[in-house]
Amino acid sequence: MRFPSLPPLPSRRAPVEVRAGERVLAWAPVPHPRPGGPTGVAGTRDALYLPGRLPWEQVASADWDQEESTLRVVEVGQFGEPSPVHVVRLDDAGRLLQLVRERVTASIAVQRHVPVQGRKSVRVLARRAPGAPGELAWFVEYDEGLDPSDPRVDAVVQDALAAARSDVGG
Repeated sequence: MRFPSLPPLPSRRAPVEVRAGERVLAWAPVPHPRPGGPTGVAGTRDALYLPGRLPWEQVASADWDQEESTLRVVEVGQFGEPSPVHVVRLDDAGRLLQLVRERVTASIAVQRHVPVQGRKSVRVLARRAPGAPGELAWFVEYDEGLDPSDPRVDAVVQDALAAARSDVGG
């Protein structure tokens, strides 16, 4: 008895190369990859691969647009320069989105909201690779309209940084 040939099953293996020693924990396929473009987005314990490697502590934010099925990832940027942004359309991103949320949250060691002028404020953050001992990287996010070079703003920021560093022993 002969059976008709069936199409191959889709691969359960992520179509993304990761660094030696890293293991893909979740991934999502790109529905219509461009030639030479990424065929998927993957996350490991240490980084997000979208096609390049982005350590979790360098992810400033990640947002999911349900209607467009797009993941928008903003990198931590240098002050005064635009932050790099990655927008990727994905299929079936549920597990990957859970991993992104968990890993980005795990990278935040300290987060403080500090009022500066009226309703304007800054956020003081300390981040490190999730689950890894190591030095904290400190960041300050300014509300629009605050001038970091203003001595009054800078004094509030320096006090907030000193207090946060003291609280974590760094």
